[in-house]
Amino acid sequence: MRWDNLRLDDSGQGDPVTPLFARGAVTRTFDTPEFRGITFYEIHARSIINRVPGASHVPFEWTINPYRGCSHACVYCFARRTHEYLDLDSGRDFDSKIVVKVNAPDLVRKELAAPKWRGAAIAMGTNVDCYQRAEGRYELMPGIIAALRDAANPFSILTKGSLILRDLDLLAEAAEVTDVSTAVSVGFTDKDVWRAVEPGTPAPRKRLDVCATLNRRGIRCGVLMAPILPYLTDSPQALDATVREIAEAGATHIAPIVLHLRPGAREWFLAWLSREHPRLVPRYLELYGRGAYAPKAYQERIGREVGELARRHGVGRSASRAVRAVRERPRPAAPEQLTLM
Repeated sequence: MRWDNLRLDDSGQGDPVTPLFARGAVTRTFDTPEFRGITFYEIHARSIINRVPGASHVPFEWTINPYRGCSHACVYCFARRTHEYLDLDSGRDFDSKIVVKVNAPDLVRKELAAPKWRGAAIAMGTNVDCYQRAEGRYELMPGIIAALRDAANPFSILTKGSLILRDLDLLAEAAEVTDVSTAVSVGFTDKDVWRAVEPGTPAPRKRLDVCATLNRRGIRCGVLMAPILPYLTDSPQALDATVREIAEAGATHIAPIVLHLRPGAREWFLAWLSREHPRLVPRYLELYGRGAYAPKAYQERIGREVGELARRHGVGRSASRAVRAVRERPRPAAPEQLTLM
């Protein structure tokens, strides 16, 4: 396999990623079929453990995001607009121009050792997927997980990728000394919808296999059932089929989330909808005409239906027993945390 260095234009004229080049980005392409059409921008980040703006509205305060942009190419991805801050577009550029923070593992270790850090839980995969295709080449996550393990710092990972199983041993080691939780994102199991709206991801069934494997190793793994797509994956039959498969995979829990359309994602998703399901456009404009979120009554109805299905199918029963058995094994003492002066 071969890396082709692209020539950088020092003049910056017509350059679509000037903010990145101003930070010393190195532009590369990877000459293999799985990376065809994707450009990588390698940068050295200034910081990596970041506070979430408006953290009172989400169940976590700190995140690590080793990548920006995502080759999963989910047409609904709420993070699309973040690419606009780099003078890139929130559509095709988000899918194919991936920013790689190549110093992420070393930076995590440094920031965890800083005297001001107090060991708060850190969430990963909350913006873009840290186990997207690029991770197979750059291998940033093993170093990040090892740093968190060595600091006994609690963390969680959300992913649509199966590559997380590569790091299974590291995750198990970390779970011996701190709180580790994981979740896979599976909003639906319909194969036609999956191919249409999540073209760069592993199949839903593969993701549920990942969930089962993690739980068998004693690493808590639930399912973020997101997004549930109005008029596409929200029928009683579709919800039942998805929740049933989630239960069969042994998920510890299930959290349903209805599609939300923030700026950037909204334009890209509605353009896709107008091509593939034009008859649904008026319905979506009615649901999302006043903002990014579907009406509260609709969200609550979906939540009740999924909750009832989860109880009926027994979500969490088998996984809880498996994880509890592993957790009850004697643990070695947590390593002493060192402070660098």
